[in-house]
Amino acid sequence: MRVLTGIQPSGDLHIGNYFGAIKQMIDAQNTSEMFIFIANYHAMTSLQNGEKLKENSLKAAAAFLSLGIDPEKSVFWLQSDVKEVMELYWILSQFTPMGLLERAHSYKDKIAKGLSASHGLFSYPVLMAADILLFDTQLVPVGKDQIQHVEIARDIALKINNEWGEIFILPEAKINKDLAVIVGTDGAKMSKSYKNTIDIFSNEKTLKKQISSIITDSTPLEEPKNSEECNVFKIAKLFLDKEREKDLQDRYLKGGEGYGHFKAYLNELINDYFQDARQKYNEFLEKPSYLKEILNFGANKAKNIAREKMQKIYDKIGL
Repeated sequence: MRVLTGIQPSGDLHIGNYFGAIKQMIDAQNTSEMFIFIANYHAMTSLQNGEKLKENSLKAAAAFLSLGIDPEKSVFWLQSDVKEVMELYWILSQFTPMGLLERAHSYKDKIAKGLSASHGLFSYPVLMAADILLFDTQLVPVGKDQIQHVEIARDIALKINNEWGEIFILPEAKINKDLAVIVGTDGAKMSKSYKNTIDIFSNEKTLKKQISSIITDSTPLEEPKNSEECNVFKIAKLFLDKEREKDLQDRYLKGGEGYGHFKAYLNELINDYFQDARQKYNEFLEKPSYLKEILNFGANKAKNIAREKMQKIYDKIGL
């Protein structure tokens, strides 16, 4: 089973990235054919600073590797190192009705949050379709907000298959329903665009500040509290097994502790969980040339597959 996923290098990775996608990638490496890329073309919809994009891309590579992505088991590369994806993006655009993109919820949501209404943002689903279809992807792990993009990829693929024959495999979205949306510090979906993240590799001061900013209600310290409605609990339970989750629920119901106590507990959970990964991350960042070697190794594997796929497409469209 071929599985493809990518994460934008538009800032430091946060725990929403990890539990929403990266952990699934790591777990799947021994059972599936994993294709994992750093989506630096996609990141340009919100980041146009070239030096920052390069820096973020290397940081993302270091982060993926330190969290457990194995370049020997997975095909791991930088999106822009496989130029065929942009060529396919243009070809797919010829088969993409405007109405299909105008119905995209993600575009409307991002505009509502203040992002510029650029063509790149509008056509984002077509580039995502190119990422998916170029590698004959069968499964795409996504959160709820990205399901529609996989459906758009399927629609485009069907339209082309009806025109040219069975060129593309129709991908399926794979969603972990329990972890479909990871809440941020404001209770909305955790996203760099919304500035409500808890970052994995931040220093202790920044981590504490981000956790302290989690929005809670005004229930007095001595009174029982509703854990299921608490943003701190929603994040904390990501790190807990069922027994420890139940223990934390009991603490909420008992009363006598304020949200500050629960935030301090969450801080401990996050520090302990990512301690080893943080050490490896810093070691990788000290060896940028080694990071580039790993990315080139993955890009060469991805290019071989992409070129073979594009040759089949050239034969159909006359290029």
